[in-house]
Amino acid sequence: MNKLSILDKYISKQLVESFLLGVIIFTSIMFASETFINLVKQITMYGIPFKIAFLAFLLKLPSIIVLTIPMGLLLATILTFNKLSLSSEISVMRACGISLGRLALPAIIFGIIACIGCFFISEIIVPAADNQSKKLTIWALSQRNLSEGKKNFSFKETNDDHSLKRLFYVSDYDNKIMKGITVLDLSKNGATQLIQAKECTATTSGWTFEDGIAYTISKSGKLFNTTAFEKSSLSAGIAIPASLRVTDPNDYNFYQLSQKINAVEQKIKISGDVVFYRNLLENLQLQLYTKFAAPAAGLFLVLIGVPLAITPPRARVNRGLLFSIGIIFVFYMIKAFSISLGEMGLFPPILAAWSPNLIIGLWGSHLFYKKAFKI
Repeated sequence: MNKLSILDKYISKQLVESFLLGVIIFTSIMFASETFINLVKQITMYGIPFKIAFLAFLLKLPSIIVLTIPMGLLLATILTFNKLSLSSEISVMRACGISLGRLALPAIIFGIIACIGCFFISEIIVPAADNQSKKLTIWALSQRNLSEGKKNFSFKETNDDHSLKRLFYVSDYDNKIMKGITVLDLSKNGATQLIQAKECTATTSGWTFEDGIAYTISKSGKLFNTTAFEKSSLSAGIAIPASLRVTDPNDYNFYQLSQKINAVEQKIKISGDVVFYRNLLENLQLQLYTKFAAPAAGLFLVLIGVPLAITPPRARVNRGLLFSIGIIFVFYMIKAFSISLGEMGLFPPILAAWSPNLIIGLWGSHLFYKKAFKI
């Protein structure tokens, strides 16, 4: 019993070391590639300062870690058992009467713990971090990245087709306040609005003008209306990218998704229109089931990693990294295909979310059985 306890510690130590290394490597690759592209885009296209853009993407790190934990588990399992296999330690242990299932027990227990941790990260940390990242980006966009102390300058806001939407003239910008601002607003159909205000402050919901007057002019050039105001708001100056307007599943936890599903089901009961709400309901259910299926993927990857890591006796090459990349590629190809079928309504939501895990699990069980009982 004492020897088995020492064996568990021996295998667990190698698993933890390889797991941390795998998570760091995969997270660095994914984070660096995604961050670099989006960081440049945020700075060049939207004028967001480097520090703000980098902090916003740093808040995306938890959502990336949730993806790399299953990858790290697979890499740790394959590297650990492949090393034991190449040094003939597994052969010696099995000759001493220790079954492959007993040898795999530390990896399975570690996989369960890592999957639970992954679930809590996706439930608690990821929604808060993603929402904060969006708020920070929208706030930076609302500031227009204007330079303090700048005087007598203008800038414009365009439509999606790059036609002029609004033209701004600012006399002075100091302490985040625009003074002596004039806005030519061409966004209203059939009329042009001219706004002149003493001060203007940028907010995440738009711009707030103080002590001003608004002129509404018809297309013919006739003054249609004049309105004086002490305070007025305008949802202008914020060119929010489409990526920030689209709702991401990471923005919600399990409870919030459940509430949304219940709300849609109530609407179906009241209206009786199942067809209209069906696609929305199924997509929400797919997101809900994915909340459990995504963290659990690590355990199924461990199951397939153990038999694949055990190499033939004459092999002298560590195939751990190659196997890991190959299995990860296959797994995420299956997942992408399954999720797409679920979003199109061709797969039930629960099957679309769990079928990649089930396929990998059945494949792993078959290989494990062959290694444990037929070799």
